[in-house]
Amino acid sequence: MGNETLQPDEQDSPWKKVLRLYFREALDFFFPEIAQVVDWTKPIEFLDKELLKLAPTAVMGKRYADQLVKLHRNQGPDIYLLIHVEIQAVPEKGFAKRIYTYSFRIFDYFEHHATSIAILCDGKPHWRPSHYNVTQPGTTLNFEFSTVKLLDYRDRWAELERSQNPFAWVVMAHLKMQETRRDKLSRKDWKLRLIRSLHESGYNKTDVLNLFNFIDWILGLPKALEHKFWQELQAYEEERKVPYITSVERIGYDRGKIEGRQEEAQRSLERERSLILRLLSRKVGSIDDLILDRINVLSIEHLESLGEALLDFESIDDLTNWLNNQD
Repeated sequence: MGNETLQPDEQDSPWKKVLRLYFREALDFFFPEIAQVVDWTKPIEFLDKELLKLAPTAVMGKRYADQLVKLHRNQGPDIYLLIHVEIQAVPEKGFAKRIYTYSFRIFDYFEHHATSIAILCDGKPHWRPSHYNVTQPGTTLNFEFSTVKLLDYRDRWAELERSQNPFAWVVMAHLKMQETRRDKLSRKDWKLRLIRSLHESGYNKTDVLNLFNFIDWILGLPKALEHKFWQELQAYEEERKVPYITSVERIGYDRGKIEGRQEEAQRSLERERSLILRLLSRKVGSIDDLILDRINVLSIEHLESLGEALLDFESIDDLTNWLNNQD
């Protein structure tokens, strides 16, 4: 499975990241008949730059992740399977046309036809685009592509819970996100339940943390419930002595972010102070140690005020008077 860690709060959608980390597992889970024709001993190549060049100029709707992936078939030399993946979040008028447009541009660019698939994540049961048809005098176009609808897994919950494919957790988390839009307390309980199941899944640490971070992102909670969730999760982890302490990992992650911000603030303060001292030495001459000590304890706000005031200083007495007024 995945050999790198999916970190929370990154700019790219966690949907895109979990798909890239577990692309083979995603294809096995959703489109096994396509997965069977792939030579998985050969590397997977994600064609991000090429996809940007090929993208239709009119971007509509909300999509979690577009991917263009080059895979090798398991039969025949130098034959590539180009799979265009769409993860669609809301129903979109013209979706099938856009899939066709991508497919045509992929063929024009690579001189290989694409296998187009779509993972439909929306909440509309009857929205199921699968083809794009055009009929003109003397000309007929019938373009069909494969789709999977996550809502269809609502009646297969027991099957999802038994599955060892990581995308079962992705689907369960997504379904519970949709079901608990208006019931955040229930969302907190389901989030904890899924994380507990993840701990007991037998996955290695990397996979636990990757899937944990996806579940944590998609089942976001209000601040008060988020705090309650972490308390309950930490109690569970300590009681069960689970091998991968995700709450400790999260606490460490949050602390690292805080410490990073504090270090940057300290560096900004030191840069500001250094600049002010250079300007003061030019303006009023040498500064004795007692005054220097008083400047060294000023906050960045006071240093900024001093930077403005020193323009009017003519002597060291002006600096001393300014400092006295700050006490």
